[in-house]
This record gives sequence, C-alpha cells and structure tokens, in this order.
Amino acid sequence: MDKLKLQLEYCYGIRKLDVVLDFAGNAAIAIYAPNGSMKSSLASTFQDIADGKASRDRIFPNRATVRVVRDENSTNIGAANVLVLRPYEDFSSKGNATATLLVNAALRQEYEALHAGVTAARAALITAVKATAKTKRAVEREVLSAFAPAGGDFDATLASLKEELSKDWEPTFKDVSYDVLNDERVVAFLAQGDFRTAISDYTKKYNELLAASKYFKKGGFNYYAATNVAKELKVSGFFKAKHSVSLNSEERKEINSEAELQAIVDAERAKISEDAALRQKYEELEKQIQKNVQLREFESYLQAHEELLPELADPAAFNKKLWMSYLKANHALYVDLINKVEQAAVRSAEIEAQAGQEHTQWQDVINMFNNRFIVPFHLEVANKIQVVLGKETAPRLGFVFKDGNDHAPVERDALLQTLSTGERKAFHVLNMLFDIEVRRAAGQQTLLVVDDIADSFDYKNKYAIVQYLSDLAEHQHFKLLILTHNFDFYRTIESRRLVQRKNCFMVSKTTAGVTLEAAQGVRNVFINVWKPAFFTDDRKKICCVPFMRNLIEYTKGEDAPDYLLLTSLLHWKAGTDQITVADLDGIYTRLFGAAGQSGNAAARVVDLLVAEVAACLQAPDGINFENKVVLAMGTRLQAERFMAAKINDAVWLASITANQTPVLLRRYCTDFPTELANVGVIQRVLLMTPENIHLNSFMYEPILDMSDQHLRRLHAEVVALV
Repeated sequence: MDKLKLQLEYCYGIRKLDVVLDFAGNAAIAIYAPNGSMKSSLASTFQDIADGKASRDRIFPNRATVRVVRDENSTNIGAANVLVLRPYEDFSSKGNATATLLVNAALRQEYEALHAGVTAARAALITAVKATAKTKRAVEREVLSAFAPAGGDFDATLASLKEELSKDWEPTFKDVSYDVLNDERVVAFLAQGDFRTAISDYTKKYNELLAASKYFKKGGFNYYAATNVAKELKVSGFFKAKHSVSLNSEERKEINSEAELQAIVDAERAKISEDAALRQKYEELEKQIQKNVQLREFESYLQAHEELLPELADPAAFNKKLWMSYLKANHALYVDLINKVEQAAVRSAEIEAQAGQEHTQWQDVINMFNNRFIVPFHLEVANKIQVVLGKETAPRLGFVFKDGNDHAPVERDALLQTLSTGERKAFHVLNMLFDIEVRRAAGQQTLLVVDDIADSFDYKNKYAIVQYLSDLAEHQHFKLLILTHNFDFYRTIESRRLVQRKNCFMVSKTTAGVTLEAAQGVRNVFINVWKPAFFTDDRKKICCVPFMRNLIEYTKGEDAPDYLLLTSLLHWKAGTDQITVADLDGIYTRLFGAAGQSGNAAARVVDLLVAEVAACLQAPDGINFENKVVLAMGTRLQAERFMAAKINDAVWLASITANQTPVLLRRYCTDFPTELANVGVIQRVLLMTPENIHLNSFMYEPILDMSDQHLRRLHAEVVALV
C-alpha cells in the first residue's frame, strides 16, 4: 500500500473528507486533529472496516454515509488489513489470534491430532449410545448424573467403568427407553410416598416368587433376561443350526427349538405374573399410577414391560444399570474411546513437558513489554503450556508486583487497583503488542491506525511507544496512520524522525467538512517562522509581541521597560495607541542583538493590528496560527478599551498592575450592573483570548485546538459593544 485514498461523508463526526495520503518514501503519516475535529471519528470509521461493519453518522443516522477507503490500485482496503490501536481501554483477550503466537506448529499439530482422535471416538460412542437409549437428552450430562453426581470429567467417569464393562454379561436393559422412565413427571411420581410403599410391597412379593421359580433367579436370569436370550438365539439361527439349550432345575431339560424355549419362559412367567397375591399388588400400583393423568405413556410402557417394576424401587440404581447396558451394547465403540484417551494421555504428557521448554514468540512479546515499559510489575505467561497445546484459547498473564527488593505475585484486579492511570495505559498497550506481533509473524499487510495510544503517558513510557512505532515503521508489511490531539506527542514523533515532515498534517474543520493541511509550527514556530519575518510581515511582527514579552520576562524581569511597553500591546493602557513600529524594532534589536528596520517604522502598532484583524476576518478557513494570535490580541484590546472608556477613571486604570481584564470586568459589573449582555460578551473574551496570547516558544497547543471561527465571532460581538 503506497497510497491511501479517503472519500468520507457523514462518517460519525466527519461531514466530508476527500484526501489522498501518500506513504511513498515513509511508512508513517501523522495527523494532528484539534479536539472535536475528526480524530475519534476517523478511528471509528477504520474500526468499522476492521470489524466488517457499515459506518454511519452517530447524531444524524438518516444521513447518507459515504465510505470509500482504497489503495493506489483503487482496491478497497479489507478488514484483515486494518488494525486500529485505540486509546486506553480495559485489558481483555481479543480471542484466539494471540494464541497463535505460542504455536510450535509440529508440536501443536500432533497434540491436536491426538485429541481430535479422542473427540471423534467420543462423538461416535455418544451418537450410538444416544440411539440405543432412545433419548433426546445430553448423554454426557446423564452419565455424569448417574455415576458422578458431584461433578466430574466424562472421559474419566467412563474409564472408571472399564473393569465392569469388560466382564462377560448381557446388556439386559439395552432396549429400555430412557426418556420414558426419566420424564420429570415420572421421576416426581416415583418419589411419592404412596408409590414407594406400593412398589416396595410389589417388589417383595415378586422376589419371593422369583426365588421359588424353577428356572428364574433374582438378580440374574429373570424373565426379562430369558426373553432376550430367546430373541438372540432366534436371530442368530441357533436352533436352525441343530444346537440345543439345557435348562438346569431339579432335572436338566434339553431345549431344541425357539418355540419350546419361549413356551417354557412364558409358562414360568405366567406362574409369577398370574400369582393372585402379586396381581393384587400390581393393581394397587396401577391405582397409584392412574391418579396422575400425565403418566399415561409411562403406564402404557409398564404394561408392556411389567418385569421392570421391581427396578423402580431404586430409580438411581436402575439408571446406572440402564447406562451400563447402553454402554455394553456399544462396547466396541466404548473400548475404542478409552484406548484413545489412554494413549493420548501418555503422549500428551510428553508433549506438554516439551511445550514447557519452548521459548515462543509470545514470550518475546512479554519480554519486549518488560524491557521497554517502566511499570512497577513484571509480566509472566501463566498458562503457556495450555495455550501452546490448545487447551485454552488465549494466554493469561501472571503478575509479579515489585516494590524495592520485595516481589509478590498479585491478581490482575488487585494489580490494576494499585496502578496509576499512566501505568494502566502501559498495561493496555501490551494487548496491542500481541495483535501487532501476530500480524508481523504472519507477514500480513496491515494499515495500523494509531489513535492516541500514548495520550497522558509519562515521558518514559511515551518514548517507549514512539520507539516501538518507529520499529514498526521499518517493517515492510506495516503502514502507520498516527492520529493525535496531543501536540507534544505530535512534535515528538516528527522530531524523532518517526514521521517525515512532509507526511505531517493538521486538520482544519469547516462547515463543509474537514481538510488536511501541511503541518505548521511543529518545531518552534517563533524561531523558525515568525522571528525571521519580523521586519517584512506585519502579521508575524504582531505575533512576535507575546513571544518577545515572555523572553524579556525570563531574562530581565517584569519591571524591564521593554516588558512594560509590550504589555501595553496586550492590555489597553494610557499609551497603547502611541506605540509605533519603530518602538517594536528597537525592542527586537535590543533583545536579539540583530539590527533591522521595518518599512513602516512610523506607523502605530494599533493601526497595524486593526488592518491585520480585518484581513484575518476575510481569510479562508485553515490552521491560521498567526490569525488566531492577531484576532485574540485585537479582540482583547477592543474589549478593554470599551470597558476603560465606560468606566472613565484614568488614575484607577493606571493602578492596575496584573490581571487587567478580570479587574476591569469586576469594576464594569459594579458600575453597570444592568448591562448583562455586555458582561456575557466580555466574559467570553476573558475565557477565549488568553490561551492565544500568553503563549511561549515551548508550548502552544491551545492555539491549535481553537478554531479561529470562534475568535472571528467573538471579535464581531466585541465590536458591536462600541
């Protein structure tokens, strides 16, 4: 990406922006945006691109939004190619992307293959068991409910059943419908006292008859088991193959056909089921069941499976028998899962041990943060092995708080409570480092939109940010669009050559939209721009007045005659209208030791100021450094002149030695208490003009943040006072 073409309309606070940014020769572009002009709106627009969302006007959502962001080939910038680094937000995981930094590809591939095999085997078993049980419920939950009600791991719970399932026994209850017997209404009914008494009586009588049976036995070969045996022998063609079955009772009986076996089973069953006492107990049970109209399906099922009634005396134990039968019926799949789990456990332990020795890129990011940023804590990777192997989706940080020679691990929330705002912001930057390094490792072409991430940092960490951004600007896959309303940071990144001067822009906001202008005054506007033009440019000459006054204050003090004379151009004094350009030329020569003469030496400075104010009022919109100083000076002098004339007390005016504007306003309010409208105008003068006048060569951010449109309107209001 060599160029970035932006055509935006009604994107959040941006009414219109149409510009082409050229990265040729430098991978970074910086934009200084005064508060409220467009910085956050532009960052939000790029965030929408990264998120794959449409942009909109936040205040007027019905306005038609235009968002065209393309490269030099007129190709739209894609979501994957934009990363917005926002101002301080609470640290949180961004998902799986950071985890990729931890990957040893071969190690993780093997680990994932092991667990993929386990996952597939588990899914196959669950599907089969679900079909056998004829259930719509979650098999894992139901198995754990039956065998580990206090909670546990599904695979481990299955493994605990291995010995019992390996024995040779028939899955007696594999055909029982689990959901019918475990319907919540059925479960509630089975727990009722009356039913518990009835089922207990029935079971006791049933067991007595079973004990007296010739062929059936309690807890083993009962009617249900015998019926299943008969079915299996028939399906397998056992008797057709001329085999026989020997039933052992008082005398051994040879069975040679399915019909003969079924007849004996039915006869034996009839002896039990048709027993008069048992019938009575069964009828008592039916009365209990029929009390609940919602249990008809359960009753119908029991009528066809009366042999299950004794099991209902202990529903929890019966559920275990059911799941054991379902698992036994799918024993081959069960064995496959357990074998894979055991094999994976052995190799996983080996891989985890190896992973613990890996020095990953994620650790490099941690080291980068620990080395570059000065904070009272040290970062560690708390779950490195888990993330390497995919057990956890994103890294977790461990924190060691440092206080002198004392070190103590601390939880994240407790740590954040102890940190200053600047230190929290440094902590926030860590998350950005992960996102960036993922892209660097992948060689992904990325536009990094840097949205004031160093705002309010202390100087140590601010410079650490600048150095890191400088490193990124050297990387072939990154382009940086740096947005800031912090002029000191803006000046720093230019002076440290992170951004070339030709790639530094300032936002100018108008009623039509916003435009980008070449940066002005980044490096000492006084020395580099205004002072050299003192004798040839009236507007810059006027702008030098507050700067020269500050320098005289620092070098000679507030009692110096030149300081007092220049003060009379910033406040209306008795001799203000008598100061000439020649007077300014003399101060310049004495201050800098460089003689010179303006072409209009005899002119009064106040006349120059009036003329330049008039020109500023007609100037096109823009950064307009000089215009703001001139408008502020002219507006305040006009306001003070108005108040001085109204008060009309020359002796009192001459006695004012400091804070003249507020002193005049207090007297004006006392003398003219009903002129509230005028007071409101002058209060705005007091509020708006000082930041544009009392500035020095080291810090003049306020003059950038204020639009000269505000000063133009204020000047018109002050003129209207007269």
